[in-house]
Amino acid sequence: MDDTDDPVRLPFRDRAQAAQLLAERVLRWRGCKPLVLAIPRGAVPMGRIVADRIEGELDVVMVRKIASAFDSELAVGAVDEHGTVELAPYFHRTRTGMDWVDAQVRDQVALMQRRRAAYGPSADVRDRVVLVIDDGLATGSTMAAALRVLRERGPRRLHACVPVASAEAVALIAPLCDDVTVLATPFNFVSVSRHYEVFPQIEEAEVIRLLDRVA
Repeated sequence: MDDTDDPVRLPFRDRAQAAQLLAERVLRWRGCKPLVLAIPRGAVPMGRIVADRIEGELDVVMVRKIASAFDSELAVGAVDEHGTVELAPYFHRTRTGMDWVDAQVRDQVALMQRRRAAYGPSADVRDRVVLVIDDGLATGSTMAAALRVLRERGPRRLHACVPVASAEAVALIAPLCDDVTVLATPFNFVSVSRHYEVFPQIEEAEVIRLLDRVA
């Protein structure tokens, strides 16, 4: 795991600052035409900054969290745009039933299909250095789902990059990729947003605008 050598002061000012710090840690990939895949929507502005800094291509990897039936902030799993489900290791302790999961999967897949139509076809990852960016990992389920899907598509190297994560999330994703870059793993991690001073919703139009710059 490529963890930080120097302490990072939390909270980050915003996603832009976090992305700039993250880009410094992955400069070694500049010059190999890396593919930066952001998890929409929050990570797309960060992915744009990282991709520009390391002279890479930006696209998205479509995965969505499955929230607990009792707490919308708690992810009990994740699903990709093809309907492949990744349940969290603690799923059986959340009192969330499979009927709820099935309904969430249908809703999230439909949403991702609409977004894919707006964003355009996905980039080919085969034999490329691929960096997967998110704005933070609480449970790690969404990133884990993304990494499993991408590994099957044959990247040359698969790298997970996040500014902040729980130790449990890092332990979950580390076996699923070749490298993990995380700037901070604070003790008693509660939520991603508390580690940013400014953490706005990212609108769909902004995502489309940032992806259009790839062309």
